[in-house]
Amino acid sequence: MGLNLQQKQAVVTEVSAQVAQAQTIVLAEYRGIAVADITKLRANARKAGVYFHVLKNTLARRAVQGTPFEALAEKMVGPLVYSISADAVAAAKVVHEFAKMNDKLVVKAGAYNGKMLDVAGVNALATVPSKEVLLAQLCGLLQSPVSGLARVLSAVSEQKAAA
Repeated sequence: MGLNLQQKQAVVTEVSAQVAQAQTIVLAEYRGIAVADITKLRANARKAGVYFHVLKNTLARRAVQGTPFEALAEKMVGPLVYSISADAVAAAKVVHEFAKMNDKLVVKAGAYNGKMLDVAGVNALATVPSKEVLLAQLCGLLQSPVSGLARVLSAVSEQKAAA
């Protein structure tokens, strides 16, 4: 049984709200995946803070109308699952990780900050470290000159004390 007009409007409103906060949208074809596997994928997406739903393509096209993701509308063909995240890499990571284990999930396209991504672009985005890891690497990079200077100064003071 299909959705009535009010239900369709509610779906478009909900998806539009997610798209308004999103940095990344990933489209993937889910044909032939077992229900248990999709349930695991939904759970992984929920943990990562990703809005993950199977939507009617016409409703999804209406939701992205007038947004930076509008160019993605032409790729919305066939049975698709939509992964939408405010985190730049979360949606791509969730779909990419699952696609490595289950070859029936096929990444079709994506968009990051309004820029279209092909399959290789989505996979490249998925391999970018998370924000926390990047911040930790930056902190380590900023600390290395200071700690190096401290080691040199302590070595110099030890040499003078020994002499």
